Parts: sequence; structure tokens; C-alpha cells
Amino acid sequence: MTTSHDSPDNDRPPPVRAVFSAVTWKEIAYLVSNLPLAVVGFVYAVVMVAGTGGLSVTAIGLPLLACGLWVSRQLGRLDRARARALLGVRVDEPTPIPGPRRAGGFFSWLWTSIKDPVGWRTVLYQLVRLPWGLLTFTVALTGLFVLWPVLPYLVRLLANADRAMVRGLLSPSDDLERRIAELESDRGVVVDTAAADLRRIERDLHDGAQARLVALAMGLGLAKEKLLEDPEGAAAMVDEAHGEVKLALQELRDLARGIHPAVLTDRGLDAALSSVAARCVVPVKVAVDLPARPAAAIEGIAYFVVSELLQNVSKHAGSAARGASVEVWRAGERLLIRVSDDGCGGADASRGSGMAGLAERLGAVDGGFVVDSPAGEGTVVTAELPWRGRG
Repeated sequence: MTTSHDSPDNDRPPPVRAVFSAVTWKEIAYLVSNLPLAVVGFVYAVVMVAGTGGLSVTAIGLPLLACGLWVSRQLGRLDRARARALLGVRVDEPTPIPGPRRAGGFFSWLWTSIKDPVGWRTVLYQLVRLPWGLLTFTVALTGLFVLWPVLPYLVRLLANADRAMVRGLLSPSDDLERRIAELESDRGVVVDTAAADLRRIERDLHDGAQARLVALAMGLGLAKEKLLEDPEGAAAMVDEAHGEVKLALQELRDLARGIHPAVLTDRGLDAALSSVAARCVVPVKVAVDLPARPAAAIEGIAYFVVSELLQNVSKHAGSAARGASVEVWRAGERLLIRVSDDGCGGADASRGSGMAGLAERLGAVDGGFVVDSPAGEGTVVTAELPWRGRG
């Protein structure tokens, strides 16, 4: 299952080589820059903790501590950016602490800020960095002159320790923090997808049915003017307008079916997907094995995914494919969809195609998307959605 978020496995650098690679030079730059930044961070952490600790018995001590932890968070943001640029470590940003107004008042914000685990772990990170920064600076700098044959291996060892510290102390507090960061990212995808759908609907209405209805109104107006002078010509124009009405109605039906077809609401996924399969240019076998109907939102997304994938089959695999299949079933708390064809293959969701958009849409609802499409061997797309029953 693919998602839009990075994992530690994706952050692993390439194997070490005796010849210095670009990755090795970046690691050396990171290790050398540890010392000056560690000195700044250590001095700040000591002054902040000692100063606010001494003032904690006064009215300004605790607000100063809250502000100091906020600054620590910003230092942590800089360290994460440095690790991302030089070590390739991608760590989600922690959830910001809401301001006094959103937190429910000044004292609520103060208490939340003082017990902020992200701020305190950043302070700990700054404190332990001074001796470590001194070690890495010394080894990396002197190693360039006296240990250069084994320096890439030594640098990788020290850099991996830095990677572990960044992940351990500068990542979000826990699984809940990471989940919140994922949901915030997914919310942006949902908003962008909804805006794109609205633009598509507006464009289809403006360029299709609306333009046809405007032409229809003009034609009926001309027919009305000719009704007494040229009845036969008026009748021909009315007949033409009748055909335009039929075309406009068909376009509106197609548009409505693309948004949410009536057959899906009335009869569920089996009938709706069979209707979609009937419009595909290759024969499609549909097998839906569900104990009950899922929630309307999940059902609609499943319908949209299959529709888009079968359109891809019609466009890209139609000339080479002899058949396709659609399978939908439930496995535990997941709804699984598999669409396969025996066409030319070679589909790649990473190229920014329509499949990439489907992957983003599924990821926004905690779903997954996997494409298996070796060239010349057909395509198998497996999609996964959370199962939610109808309330």
C-alpha cells in the first residue's frame, strides 16, 4: 500500500563507497556544522532553563518559560530542515500549539505550552548536542587529513547516529501527533480535490448543456418569429430544437452520473459498476462480494475509482486488451478493489497521471493504491478503502 507520507525506509542513504559521493560530502558538512550550532543551542537551553527556573516564583517566570519552549520549537524546526537537506531525514512537523484564543484562554494556553513535550525534547536535544557536536566536528575535520581512506565509513556511522537522534528527539511526540500531521496533509488534498471537482462541473455545464440550451432558446425565438410567415421553416427549426433538447438532457444525465449516479444510490455498487463496465470498450467481468452496503461516501469513492480505472483501460489498453475484470470485496475493516486488464501495461502512478490523482484521493481517506503494470503484461491496480457501514 502506498501513502503520501515518508517512512524511515525511504530515508536510507545509498551504500557507502570508498570514493566520496555527494551523499558523503553532505554528511561531512552536517557533522562539521554540528559544533557551532550545538554551541548556540546549548547556551540557549542553559540560559532559558536556568533563567526561567529562577523566575518561576514570579508572575513572569511561567510565561517566559512558555515563550522559551516556543523558541526551542523553532530551533527544532531549523534542525529538522538541516537534517532533511543534508542527511535526507524527513520528519513530520509537530502540531503547532494553538494560541490563547483557540486554546480556551491565557491560562489554558500557558499550561499547554509549559507541558509541551515537543519543546522539552528539543531542549534535551540541544543539551546533548554539545559533546556530540564536539566529537563529530573533531572526527570529520581531522579525518579529512589523516583518516580519509576509511572516512566515508566513519562518517556514515556518525551520521546514522545523528539520524537516530533527529528521529527520536525531533519527531512528533507520539503516534497521535504523527496521525494529526497526516490528517492535516490529507485535509489539504480533500480541499484541492473538491475544488477541482467543482471546476470540472462548472466547465462541463458552461461548455456543454448551458451552451446548448442558449442555442436552443435562440432557435425557438427565431422559430416563433417565422411561425406566421414561414410555417414549414418554423416547423423545421422546432424539430431541430427538439433534437437539441434531447442532446442537452443526455449531457445533463452524463454529468449527473459522473457526480453520483442514481443507480448507485438505488441499487448499490454491483449494479452501478456493471453499468460502468458496459460502457467500456473491452469486455469487463464484474464481481462484487460485499456482506452489506458501505457508507455512502465510501461507496461513492469506490465507484469513482473504478470508473476512472476503466476509462484508463478504454484509452490506453483498449487496442491491446482483450478483457478486463473488476473485483470488490471486504477484508476485515477494509474495502478492497482490484481492476485488471491484459493490455500493454507500463502504467506508472508516479508520473503525475490520473492514477497519481487517484492515489492522493484515496490517501486522503486513509486508503491505499498499488499499481502493478510491467510492460507488455497488462495492468493490475489494487485500491483499498476503510470500511464504514451505513448508520
